[in-house]
Amino acid sequence: MGNSIRDSGPDNAVRGATVSHYFTAKSWIEGSALQQLADLAELPGMLSIAGFPDLHPGKYGPVGMAALSTRLYPQLIGNDIGCGMGFFELDLPLRKFKIDKAADAMRQLETPALDQPEGAAAGDARSLVATANPFGTIGGGNHFCEIQAVEDLLCPEASVHLDRQKIYLLVHSGSRNLGANVFAETLAATPSLADGLDSMSDAGIGWLRLHDLCVEWAAINRQVIADRVAALLRADVRLIADIPHNLVRATAEGFVHYKGAAAVKQGSIAPIAGSRASLSYVVEPLAGAASSHWAISHGAGRKYDRRNMHGRTGNTRSEREGLLRNTWGGIAICDDRRLAVEEAAGAYKNAAQVVEDLAGHGLIRALAAMKPLVTYKKVEVDHDEAKRDKGRERRLERRQKRG
Repeated sequence: MGNSIRDSGPDNAVRGATVSHYFTAKSWIEGSALQQLADLAELPGMLSIAGFPDLHPGKYGPVGMAALSTRLYPQLIGNDIGCGMGFFELDLPLRKFKIDKAADAMRQLETPALDQPEGAAAGDARSLVATANPFGTIGGGNHFCEIQAVEDLLCPEASVHLDRQKIYLLVHSGSRNLGANVFAETLAATPSLADGLDSMSDAGIGWLRLHDLCVEWAAINRQVIADRVAALLRADVRLIADIPHNLVRATAEGFVHYKGAAAVKQGSIAPIAGSRASLSYVVEPLAGAASSHWAISHGAGRKYDRRNMHGRTGNTRSEREGLLRNTWGGIAICDDRRLAVEEAAGAYKNAAQVVEDLAGHGLIRALAAMKPLVTYKKVEVDHDEAKRDKGRERRLERRQKRG
């Protein structure tokens, strides 16, 4: 159970929501994030809040928390609705995997996929906003696509899910500018979200409908990215788990708002991301996660914001080159120097400590530690050349169809 910082008695509706901490003193938590967590407790309709070891300050509220409320708070989810992590198995044996060759192939991911998937989410997204990003694109910021291998199996049961001789893929991406447009339209239509939305109001119903579209779009996008990586590596791919961490889920008690908190289920497994130069983890949620609204950390969480990373590292050429390598011989693909600095391993907390805290509170069991081999972040593309290549591919397709 978490450590409550607010009593939960009969007068709880008056005194505010229960706030539980699922972290220890070993996890460094910024004071402003703790204050944001406490401030959430005072919002109308807020019932129960869980804060996790990756907790850090956000624009509209803390990141790394789950909040149960009878009202909807779109600002707590923000613009990247449906952001999450897909964990996949590639049918490439580790002994045959070549890091440099895979990195060269993955540089092609910056160009959008030629074929767009059909379906309701694709069609609705295109009708909602003409400039919606195409499927198969990762996005910026902390989003990434990473090829991993097992560094260590942490319990006997781990071998049911993972194999030391196989290659795995972790995809972190969201709804791109689809979610951004939905959030912008919500802010424009509802001048003040301070008191949340009634889920039965036109505004609440409308936001939930678009929210669900973004969540579906983001999950499909992660699968398309995985399919593209598999095609580039000439491999097959299998989805193991897709775990969103930026969304709302309806429950019998109300709506759980997951902000940077993985929405898990009992009997599943979930990734907890480290950084491109540190270990990630695969964990199994336990029954104890019911107390935290079936939420856990999705990653290490930021220790330093982007602005404060400049000057800390990447000041010399050797330091910048070092940011693109790790101790396992892995490679990070990131042509944007500023992004490479902002996303350096030192910007993030210790994922191992996050896992230790979650396990100590009975929320998870750690299954495996995963080492990063190739991490794709961003490639600078000659967009004019990319458009010409895309045009040539489409003309070739049309000729092939005509026979």
